[in-house]
Amino acid sequence: MPNTVRPIIVTPDIDRLHTFYTSLLGAEEVFRYPQEGPVFYFGLRLGDSELGLSSDSSVPTGSPGRMLLSIEVPAVDDALPKVESLGGHVQGPANDMPWGQRVAHIADPDGNVVNLTESI
Repeated sequence: MPNTVRPIIVTPDIDRLHTFYTSLLGAEEVFRYPQEGPVFYFGLRLGDSELGLSSDSSVPTGSPGRMLLSIEVPAVDDALPKVESLGGHVQGPANDMPWGQRVAHIADPDGNVVNLTESI
């Protein structure tokens, strides 16, 4: 029975996404392969989860529409002003949802859809 889910984003610009997720969310780099030279894979720790970034120059960017990455942050409204300056796109203002979360929809620099959430 699996006990870990590790989403991995494949990107043509791994350094750009590394900067986006570490700067916006304070993700901590916990793994890099290879250690020297151009990086093929980053493992980033976000709280008790890990997000992988894998390099593939042939992958197109844009809205994939099939996966939604949801990341809980301490304060959605504090994170939103940083998104655009890091190459992402804010898709709308944060809203309080009836299930007890404040949610904002953004896209990372590759166009991957991300929900920033906080418990309210």
